[in-house]
Amino acid sequence: MNITLPEGFTARPSSLDEIPAAVDFFNAWSKHYLGIEDHQISSYEAEWTIPKFKPDTDARMVYNPAGEMIGYIEVWTIENPPVHPWVWFRVHPEYEGLGIGEWLLEWGEARARRALPNCPGELRVAYRCGVHSQIEAPKQLMENFGMRIIRHYFRMLVELAAPPPTPVWPAGITVRRPDDPEAEIEAIYRADNEAFRDHFGYVEQPFEDGFSEFRHWFLNNDEIHDSTMWHLAMDGDKIAGIALCIKRDPEDEECGHIDSLAVLRPYRRRGLGLALLQHAFGEYYRRGYKRVSLGVDAQNLTGALSLYKRAGMQISRQFDMYEKELRPGKEISVKSLT
Repeated sequence: MNITLPEGFTARPSSLDEIPAAVDFFNAWSKHYLGIEDHQISSYEAEWTIPKFKPDTDARMVYNPAGEMIGYIEVWTIENPPVHPWVWFRVHPEYEGLGIGEWLLEWGEARARRALPNCPGELRVAYRCGVHSQIEAPKQLMENFGMRIIRHYFRMLVELAAPPPTPVWPAGITVRRPDDPEAEIEAIYRADNEAFRDHFGYVEQPFEDGFSEFRHWFLNNDEIHDSTMWHLAMDGDKIAGIALCIKRDPEDEECGHIDSLAVLRPYRRRGLGLALLQHAFGEYYRRGYKRVSLGVDAQNLTGALSLYKRAGMQISRQFDMYEKELRPGKEISVKSLT
């Protein structure tokens, strides 16, 4: 690496033992820039134990001379093939302008390049990164590293001041919760994966890789996931759509969050997405939640943004995705539906 840390600052691999300190640091960053605390220890315990992600090789923590964590970066290359490594980093606001961010991004890019041999030579490889649109320091840093904005994402929010409208289900469709989450998780994964083939950035994964990650995330964190909040729209014994909800929005205890809303192709344009959304709102309302949130691609290829707006949701925050090409070639991630 060409960039060095300031004198007295050190970097070391991450470990599960350091999750509490990392979460404190992440929340200090969010509190400064966004006025929220949106990170929980349980989430990182689940995330850092996802199959194939290794904190000791895929992440670095930077400490000041007093031993306080003031920088962090992680690089995700668990896709197969890893054509779009995902980079996520943070620099403590009090330590901007000292070269910490530059060191982190140089390390991150070098780590992302290690994915190149695992991608067939004819494929385009580009790492991606992002940040909330109103935070200028990391945006400027990414641009200085040759990254460019390629996509925008919104956090959508609806207030539950009154009971939501009763959903109107398409003919032949019923809704239920999973009878046995362990037994049904594969069918739920297959439905989720099939629906998201039509979303920007989707890369086809071998079944065993994608299912292993999905299963780990949804069945190994009881503080976040509750299968009584999973809603399956059924056409007989076939899943037509899903709304996988979690116990709370990461930044608001009174807010529910829809982690995944998906309708399979044969059932689109029939009102099923709206019905699932309203059903989820109604379940949250009955449980005493004040709001519901979800995330969406601002240029969503299936028209999800207009659906959410019709359901009464409003944009509460924007997130910008950046990209830097590491190797030209054939782009295999979904860019459009044509």
